[in-house]
Amino acid sequence: MPAKLSFSLDELAATIAARFDEAQKSLANHRKNCVALHKLHVQASKVKNTGEGHDTFKGELAFGDTFIDMLNRTLVMKKGAFADRIVRFVGSYVKMVNDKGKSHLLEHFSEDRTQGDDEIETFASRFVTRLLEWLFRGFKAKNKMVRQRSIQLAIEMMANIGEIDESTYNHLRDNLIERLCDKEPLIRAHAAIGLSKLVGTEDPEELGQGEKTCLDLLLECVQYDSAAEVRRAVLINIPVTPETLSIIITRIRDTDTLTRKLAYSSVLEPKLAHPRHLTIAQREDITKVGLGDREAVVRVAAGKMISKWLDIAMTEPDPHGQPPQTWVGDDGGIMKGFINFLAFFDVVGPGEVVAVDAMLSVFTTRPALLDAFVFNDDFWADLTPESAVLARVFVDQCIESKSENRLEDASIPVVTAFAFHIQEAYNALLSLMQEMDFLNVGEPDNEESEAREEELAKKELILGELLRIALKLDYMDEIGRRKVFSVVKDMLAHPHLPPGLIEYCLDVLSKILPSERELIRVVVEIIIELRDDDDAEPAIDDVRVLNFDGSRSDITQSSKKERSMRRTRERQEMTAEEQQQSDLTDMRCLVLCIGMLERVNGTFEDNSTLEGVLTDLIIPAVKRKELALREKGLVALGLCCLIARNMAINSFQLFLNQVQTAPEDLKLKVLQIVFDLLIMYDRDFLGRSEQISQQIISFLIQTLDSEESPAIQCVLCIGMCKLLLSGQVTESKVLLSLVLTYISPSTMDNAELKQCLSYFFPVYCYSSRENQNRMQSIFIDAFYLATQMHEVLDNEQEEDPRLVSLHQFGLLMIDWMDMTKLAGKVPLPQPTDRNPHADLALNILLALYDSERDDDTRKAFVQFLSHLQFFPSKEIGLRLDNRTILKLHILIQNLQDQCPFGDSSLDRTFKRFKDSFLKAFGIRLADIDPGRYVDAEFEKFYEDIGMEVPEATGEPIDEELPQEESTVDPVFPIAGPDDEPEKELAAEEDEEDDEVHSAKEDADGHEHKQPEEEEEEEVQAPKASETRKKAKNDPTAMKSKSTRRMNSADNSQNEEEEREEERGARASRASKSRQTTQIKQPVMKSKSKRQSAEEKGDQDQDQDQSASSSAAVPLITTSPMKKAGKYASIF
Repeated sequence: MPAKLSFSLDELAATIAARFDEAQKSLANHRKNCVALHKLHVQASKVKNTGEGHDTFKGELAFGDTFIDMLNRTLVMKKGAFADRIVRFVGSYVKMVNDKGKSHLLEHFSEDRTQGDDEIETFASRFVTRLLEWLFRGFKAKNKMVRQRSIQLAIEMMANIGEIDESTYNHLRDNLIERLCDKEPLIRAHAAIGLSKLVGTEDPEELGQGEKTCLDLLLECVQYDSAAEVRRAVLINIPVTPETLSIIITRIRDTDTLTRKLAYSSVLEPKLAHPRHLTIAQREDITKVGLGDREAVVRVAAGKMISKWLDIAMTEPDPHGQPPQTWVGDDGGIMKGFINFLAFFDVVGPGEVVAVDAMLSVFTTRPALLDAFVFNDDFWADLTPESAVLARVFVDQCIESKSENRLEDASIPVVTAFAFHIQEAYNALLSLMQEMDFLNVGEPDNEESEAREEELAKKELILGELLRIALKLDYMDEIGRRKVFSVVKDMLAHPHLPPGLIEYCLDVLSKILPSERELIRVVVEIIIELRDDDDAEPAIDDVRVLNFDGSRSDITQSSKKERSMRRTRERQEMTAEEQQQSDLTDMRCLVLCIGMLERVNGTFEDNSTLEGVLTDLIIPAVKRKELALREKGLVALGLCCLIARNMAINSFQLFLNQVQTAPEDLKLKVLQIVFDLLIMYDRDFLGRSEQISQQIISFLIQTLDSEESPAIQCVLCIGMCKLLLSGQVTESKVLLSLVLTYISPSTMDNAELKQCLSYFFPVYCYSSRENQNRMQSIFIDAFYLATQMHEVLDNEQEEDPRLVSLHQFGLLMIDWMDMTKLAGKVPLPQPTDRNPHADLALNILLALYDSERDDDTRKAFVQFLSHLQFFPSKEIGLRLDNRTILKLHILIQNLQDQCPFGDSSLDRTFKRFKDSFLKAFGIRLADIDPGRYVDAEFEKFYEDIGMEVPEATGEPIDEELPQEESTVDPVFPIAGPDDEPEKELAAEEDEEDDEVHSAKEDADGHEHKQPEEEEEEEVQAPKASETRKKAKNDPTAMKSKSTRRMNSADNSQNEEEEREEERGARASRASKSRQTTQIKQPVMKSKSKRQSAEEKGDQDQDQDQSASSSAAVPLITTSPMKKAGKYASIF
């Protein structure tokens, strides 16, 4: 046997270094190296000095010095696997030291407890304490990598450190709390992980007054730390307790996608033992937010959590004292599990939508569960709110996924049998209403009455779910259809049917009735019956149960005579109780009428029955002073206007008046009606005349500027966004108003408005080049107004992180004008298209020549120049014309001489932009002669920037600039230089003669045309155009109408001069047409003749309108309505 090798301290450093070298290469050898290192440590601890002093444990100190020296080399290493392996190795070794010490103590406990305790415990504790004290020094190092590695090592040791003395614990806690405020996010994240390991170990009584616990600090960190990685670190490591659960739930709305995902996948799903540890509101909030997240990864994580909830519900035992719920065919208890799952949500209240989304999520991830559903007679006989929702969602999912065979396998009843179930649920509802004495209000509130109201809500939900299932059934069976019709009509005719069921009943009627006319007839009959029964109202116990023989009512023929809807007695003749009952009946009738009109797509004139409803029900309700009745009446009138054009024109001023005078709730409804009418009849309002369009737009903008209600602001912004996106409104001031509303401090709390505009602006600008040019045209004004807006902010508003800064605002607008981000469906750019970034550069450079601009604005403008993308690109249409390049070159070259910045940083920024411009356009600038571009436009340009106009070196070059604002294509193209001038000029004279003659006829006394006559005239317009074309091609007509030119044709010189004049006239007309923002007439006319004829015709038309107002209702009235304010004369 070989002799045992002696231990030498001189070889200790090399041996430890070899262990560390192997440990950094792989994790697989950590166990082996820990064992070898521990042997060295034990051997070194036995080397001691006999004298007293600090060198008593000479071997221990040598081992510790070498160990720390190895770690010193690791602390400065940047991110990498080698350093991470060393950190793991140190944690493993500390764990082994503590484990070996404890096991050794147990072995020698009975022999020499005191000695073993002193030696082994001291050996382990001295090493750990010294290592921690050394790491605490690294917590405060200047090098961020040293601070990070020191905290990492301390965290690894904390998991296996065992018990430490109080002094070391306090130092560790204080240092971690201090690093929680480090400027580096990664260091703060590691400090938060370390503090999370100390949660629960501190004694609150030992803390100083006002000192926060580790848990309080972590909860603040997870909510308010600006770095997402810090919030994630706290979220994953913080314990899930009733105190922390409410804070953890807030992270499902975190701005960081990964944080939101981890809130579901790493916290709520694995750490939450049961969903009932959450409140119902919390469960609904978690489900709604997770399944509605904009990122797919978050929705998937939320779906997995919900699927786990279903597994928990399937294993949940039945409530104590209740018989178990089982159905024949419920294989594996899946249906029972789903019902228990739905009990996690408040399906009777607003939580029904969330519960349905949760079920659909489960069906999406686990579609095989649908095959286990079987709905037998026992299921329908004992319906609960949860089981009713389950059946309805199952039917909807099968139909949506086109799996109708599953409906047959699940034994869904046919229409005839289903009518019985609807009737039973309806009768149960009426019976409960009878027990509650629903008509006798005045019973004091107590627990019993609240229980009955809750039971009534459950019955209402069950009946509503059955009606929604009835919408999906097959009504090929005529007998079953008649039975369902009888039940639903009887429900609508009951004066005390809960309002929430009216919509479902109307949906069923609209499905089973053959036409809209029949639907209107049936609803009108019900309204007449309700108004006639006011004097003899049936008692609540008059439960009308049908016999299902089909004899009570018919689907296609009316069983009642036509009766008037007008009441037999005036309101003044009724008592107070009768008036109250009459108002309740009118409210019920208006609700029925609104629901009916929402389902009518035909015109008002095609349904003559609606005339009586309008005259006897809607108009009297509009005139009432009671807010509830007036609101329902205005909504019903607005729905009528959507199917009646003339009624909309006549009633539009009424709605505008209500916007100015109505309270907030009513104003909200009226504004929705106004925008619906503007979108529906754009040609009659916004497209009728420029004056009316401007008045309507100004009215909407002023309403938005003066409105303080967040809901009304949101409705106004949504409506104006729709008008802009549809192209019905092209005014730049509307876009400017929306932009300023988006960044206004007064709308920071209006999340709905912010979300709407955040989606609108990119969609609007990236969908059209014209829209980007329109956005470019308002940039300078918008930035100037935004600057004024920021000048009046107080300190608290300026520090609000939700406020959009001026720099962010400018970058947003520049991004919206980027042509490279246009949608793929936008047509390819043409060479004549304007580049919005190039035009914006011109505007910014011209603004920099303004000496009145403050330094902050000039600095922002210079910074914006570097973000513009108008340099040459491979895309077609981004090539700039020479006039634009020359203007940019002149402005760039002379800016620092004319208006110096006075700031070296701005000079450097502008110089980089200048160099980029010269590099991109230097070759083209060499071929551009400024003297060839001296015209009126450039003379004005030179005057604006204070420069002398260069001498002209030749004829001015007139480059055609594209039309910027026009969105209407001309009907007749402009003739080219090769066209025959005689034919074109002759055709133009023919058109001028015909149109002036027709204009004079209209001005000489023609009566105002009815809308029907206008439509006939529009139909005849193409025929007149064809007549003019024939005249144009007829040589005899040309000869008779152009004798003057034919006589002058003998002289060839005069003919050439006349042709040159005609070409000049055509070029002038083409230039004017390009500068016009909207083409109002399809043909070219003589301006003076056309204006005189139109003015005379307008005067006569106004006289005809005022003389015969009964023949045609004018759009513009001369007598303003009362309380209309500034816009009384619009309509």
